[in-house]
Amino acid sequence: MQKIVIIGNGISGITAARHIRKRSQSTIIVISKETDYFFSRTALMYIYMGHMRYQDTKPYEDWFWKKNNIELRRAEVTHIDFDKKSLHLIPAGPHTTNEESTRMRYDELVIATGSCPNKFGWPGQDLSNVFGLYSYQDLERLEAISEEIEQAVIVGGGLIGIELAEMLHSRDKEVTMLVREENYWDNVLPPDEAQMVNDQIQRIGIKLHLNTELGEIGGNASGKVTEVRTTSGLVLPCQFVGLTAGVHPNIKWLDSNTPLETDRGILVDEYLATNVPHVYAIGDCAQLRNPPPGRQPIEAVWYVGRIMGETIAHTLTGHRVKYQPGTWFNSAKFINLEYQVYGEVPPVIGPPFESFFWQHATKDAALRMVYHTETRQIIGLNVLGIRWKMDVCTQWIERGATIDHVVQEMRHAHFDPELHKKYYPEIKQQFAKRQNSRIA
Repeated sequence: MQKIVIIGNGISGITAARHIRKRSQSTIIVISKETDYFFSRTALMYIYMGHMRYQDTKPYEDWFWKKNNIELRRAEVTHIDFDKKSLHLIPAGPHTTNEESTRMRYDELVIATGSCPNKFGWPGQDLSNVFGLYSYQDLERLEAISEEIEQAVIVGGGLIGIELAEMLHSRDKEVTMLVREENYWDNVLPPDEAQMVNDQIQRIGIKLHLNTELGEIGGNASGKVTEVRTTSGLVLPCQFVGLTAGVHPNIKWLDSNTPLETDRGILVDEYLATNVPHVYAIGDCAQLRNPPPGRQPIEAVWYVGRIMGETIAHTLTGHRVKYQPGTWFNSAKFINLEYQVYGEVPPVIGPPFESFFWQHATKDAALRMVYHTETRQIIGLNVLGIRWKMDVCTQWIERGATIDHVVQEMRHAHFDPELHKKYYPEIKQQFAKRQNSRIA
C-alpha cells in the first residue's frame, strides 16, 4: 500500500487528503507545525471579534480524521532527502520537548506549505508588536497584546489588511490604514469599486491614508513599537503595526541546494508535478510553469487551493488529471460590503473591451459587466452588495453570452434572500438608457 505524505494542513493539503481517501486505501499522513487540526483561516477575524470560537472554525470534528484513517502529525519538516524519499521531522506544538528529529518515508509527497507575509526591509519591521494575521499563532499574539493597544497602524491595502483593521476597530482601537496606491486595492478593483471600499473603511471611523508609504517603524528600549513614520514625514503614534503588504510562497524552509526547481514558488507542470519524481506542489506555494490562459502562475486564493487539492487526488489515485481551474472566481467582504468577481475584470478597462457599470444611488450595491466591444461577449463581472449564483455567472462567461443576453436573463442569477431587494429591474432600465443614448 502506497504511503502519501502531505506537508501542510491548509485548504489545499486537506482537500487532497480527503479526496485521496475517497478514492483509495493509501496510507495518508498530513504534517503541520501550525495546528493539530485543519481550521478555516478566513475565520480567524471572527474569533477575535467574538463571533466564533476556535472550535467553530474547524469544518470537521476532531474524531473525523481517525475515523477516515488520515493520520495528523504536528511537526516541522527540516529536510527532505529526495533520493531516499524521506523527511526529517522535529516535533512542533505547545507541548513540544527537545526530542531529536525523526525520519519519515514516503512514496508520494505533496508540498502544500502555503504562503508567508511580505516584508520589504523597513527599519523596525522586526520589533515586537509588528506582525500580520496569517496564522493561528498570529491571532494568539494579537490577543495577548490587545489590552496594551490604543492605536494601531495597518500597512497595505489587501484583503487581510482590511480584516485586521475591522478586527481592531471592533475593540475600540484607533486604527489607521496606510495604502500606497490612489485607492484601496486599486491594483485589482476599477476606480468606482475601489472608491466604494474607501467609503466603507472611512464610514466606520477607520482612518485611511492613500498615496502613503511606510518609511520606518520606531520602538522603545524594550523593543516594542511606539510609532510609524511615513516617507512623507507623517508620524503616527501606535502600539501595534499590522504588516499586510501581500504574501509570497512559503518555500524558504527548503534547503538552498534542493533539487526542486523553484522561482518565486515551487515550479510545477499542468499535472502539479515538480521536476523531482513522486513530488508535487499545490496551493499558494506552487508556481505553474505554463498557467492556463487568463490565469497567473501563482494564485494565493482559497478556491485555487481547493481545486488543486482535488486535482492532485485524482492523479495520486491512478487517474492522471490536468489542473483546470476554469473561470476565475473570488469573493471577499469589505466591512459590510460583499464582493464577488467572475472572469476577467481588470482595474483599467480599455480596447478591445469596455464595461457597463451600475451603482445604486443610496445603497451599497453595484454591478460591473466587462464585455468585448465588437462581439459584445461578457468576459467578467464584479458584483458588490448583491448575491448572484456562481454557476449562472460562470456559464454566461464560458459559453460567450452577450451583455444583452445577460441583462435580459440576470434574474436567473439572483441569489439574495427572499425578501431582499431585487436590483435587476433598475439595472436593466439604466442599461437600456445607456444603449439608447449611444445609438442616438
